Amino acid sequence: MARQKKRAILCPNCKSLISRDEEQCPYCGVRRPGTWWKHNFLTQGFRDGDYILIAIIYVNIGFYVLSLLLNIRGTGFSANPLALLSPDPMSLILLGASGTIPINQFHSWWSLLAANYLHGGVLHILFNMLALRQLGPLVVEEYGQYRMFIIYTLGGVFGFFVSYLAGVPLTIGASAALTSLIGAVLYFGKSRGGAYGQIIFRQVGGWAIGIFLFGFLVPGINNWGHGGGMLGGVVLGFLLGYRERRKENLLHKLIASLCMIATAAILGWAVVSGIYRSIEG
Repeated sequence: MARQKKRAILCPNCKSLISRDEEQCPYCGVRRPGTWWKHNFLTQGFRDGDYILIAIIYVNIGFYVLSLLLNIRGTGFSANPLALLSPDPMSLILLGASGTIPINQFHSWWSLLAANYLHGGVLHILFNMLALRQLGPLVVEEYGQYRMFIIYTLGGVFGFFVSYLAGVPLTIGASAALTSLIGAVLYFGKSRGGAYGQIIFRQVGGWAIGIFLFGFLVPGINNWGHGGGMLGGVVLGFLLGYRERRKENLLHKLIASLCMIATAAILGWAVVSGIYRSIEG
């Protein structure tokens, strides 16, 4: 009888080439690396950290454009060209703006996640996406792409939940998720210590101070969302750990996959229901 060939796979944890029949990866020690649920596309995630950051930016841009299109019939043309770049509150509520109004009146708890992908103007989304492009690679470098996405998603949800508890009526923007990344980097810098950790802590600490000063000087800024997001980032950074202390493992990948599924489902629901309700209205 011909000897059955062993099928080679990449270990879902360390990416080393191994046999699918291995009981334990000889390189990283993960148990039963050939099991299907450890080797499907959900646990593999995006290809790399830069790809996931670009995907987040594209989704934000897509939702911004959609929020403008939903209120074209109602607003028409304006004497002020910049007004065309600001969605009206109703279109934002339809797509998942959060706060006491959507949650208390419409029970839209899903808006705690969806609001992270909505923006109130071209400058709003421009500044947030530039900040994500600058800060995101540092978080990916120190935490890994899976933990970065967990922090971005859950930190943003926690930030908007805090602002809801504080009574903010209507709120949107990626800044709650961005400040959660800032919180995670602050924890990393303080926890790691040394010259590198101190440099990171001071640099990102300057960002944090600037955000809160900007929030107190400019009306309409959701400081509760910023503070809640930053606190959530610190807690998540502590719970998840960073690369120098703990490598990314399958638990991180599974949590990130659940965040990915929840984000896709909620944003998909926001698009379908938002378009449907705008047509009905």
